[in-house]
Amino acid sequence: MDRLVPPLSPRFIAFTLAILATLFIAAALAFGGASGPLWWVALVVCGALCAVGVHDLLQQNHAILRNYPIAAHLRFIFEEIRPEMRQYFFEGEKDGAPFSRDRRAIVYQRAKKASEKRPFGTQHDVYAEGYEWVHHSMAPTAASQEDFRVLVGGPDCAQPYSASVFNISAMSFGSLSANAIRALNKGAAMGGFAHDTGEGGFSRHHAEGGGDVIREIGSGYFGARDLEGKFLPERFAQTAAHPQIKMIEVKLSQGAKPGHGGVLPAAKVSAEIAAARGVAPGVDCVSPPAHSAFATPIELTLFIGELRRLSGGKPVGCKLCVGHPWEFLAICKAMLETGVYPDFIVVDGKEGGTGAAPMEFMDHIGMPLRDGLNFVHNALIGVNARERIRIGASGKIITAFDIARAMALGADWCNAARGFMFAVGCVQSHSCHTDRCPTGVATQDATRQRALVVENKAERVLNYHGGTVRALAEFVASAGLSHPTEFTPLHFSRRISSHETLSLAESYPRLKPGELLAGTDDPRFRDAWKMADPGSFRPRPIGAVNLLEDGRA
Repeated sequence: MDRLVPPLSPRFIAFTLAILATLFIAAALAFGGASGPLWWVALVVCGALCAVGVHDLLQQNHAILRNYPIAAHLRFIFEEIRPEMRQYFFEGEKDGAPFSRDRRAIVYQRAKKASEKRPFGTQHDVYAEGYEWVHHSMAPTAASQEDFRVLVGGPDCAQPYSASVFNISAMSFGSLSANAIRALNKGAAMGGFAHDTGEGGFSRHHAEGGGDVIREIGSGYFGARDLEGKFLPERFAQTAAHPQIKMIEVKLSQGAKPGHGGVLPAAKVSAEIAAARGVAPGVDCVSPPAHSAFATPIELTLFIGELRRLSGGKPVGCKLCVGHPWEFLAICKAMLETGVYPDFIVVDGKEGGTGAAPMEFMDHIGMPLRDGLNFVHNALIGVNARERIRIGASGKIITAFDIARAMALGADWCNAARGFMFAVGCVQSHSCHTDRCPTGVATQDATRQRALVVENKAERVLNYHGGTVRALAEFVASAGLSHPTEFTPLHFSRRISSHETLSLAESYPRLKPGELLAGTDDPRFRDAWKMADPGSFRPRPIGAVNLLEDGRA
């Protein structure tokens, strides 16, 4: 067939038909065989299709258009609507990524106070590898009616904060719309839980809601910098004194793109965003991969101590996605050497994802939450610092089960980002980075974000938080416990094959108090502890051979 004259080839049939139709209609109008506006409309449409076909043949960017003029545009149309078609017509209850339809639905139902019950039994294959469950008690307790809270603040903290066990994770104004920030913070104020500002800083939209705020400081030092990006202690102290700001969090890395900086394009840096971040409007807003205020673990701990002083003694901690084990252990050694400890550490799993990122970073860099959380928890136990440092956890936290499992692995509280995005209307359209969010959540387009009604969505934020914490209370009671921090790895089992299971205690063994200081033989920590250098983030060589270079680290 390809040997036929090109106009008669199936590849060109749409273009050929458009030409023939145009010629036929033109002839009919020219020789009086046809009249009326519909004929003229048909001529314009067919003529436009011919123009498209000519363009397709001549353009050089898309080979498929050159071979299939006009017809190949169907491919681009189907590619454009593919996510919606899959989500609305083909996706099963347990399908969908990164969050299944079932997990999105539980947020929507709790946020709207709709029925969240499920009929006819679980849809999980309970004998499939990876299935997890909690052991219930034959003597369950009464579900607590009180809000579960944890006190954050070590011995050096003058203003400890009583935090909810479930809070809003870091999402910046600039990444999210003004209305989304206002709804989240107002919901947090109504529910008595905290809202992390993200790296973008504390804006007037956070202040408007009146909710408790965790002020995040990233490598761009937004809201506490000069125009060149240098950290300004005086400006930080001025903002940190705000009564809404309850804790300060130094972001070392985030799960979506650990080790990678970010750029907010100049077109998105409006005067309002520039004012909140302390940058010049209309200029690319750069967040570098590394901090400039410190360069070693010791300098990091001293920086944390300085921020605590500048904030008037508020709890100060850091957030990280765990990477090289020796780097975190170097921070632990720096704590011991300087005597300066953070009040808390938030472990962000690599499954975190509100920040748009290169695929390689999103898929293959950083330690997943459970592994990173348990590593940090054990490291602090191993240096006798766990009692004075609280641990937060974030990374695909949606349900009461997610919170309970994280607490069993070492968390004192949990943060959720995308869960609360769903509560304010996110439909997982995967368009956060395009500025064309269909529900006004992740966009700076004023005409789009007006769709998000603050009062209505704030109520849904409150409802989702309250419904999840109530579910957690029932979950705790079913295990015969009184508080979620009482969960241990022994309460959880995980299937490793159709006929074998392990408890999380077996999967994630625990160090003894002070074991790192005494010298450990645990292979997860032994060599990394020796390589950890409080004076550098670089690994310390062991003997004559650096294990990193030898390929055994």
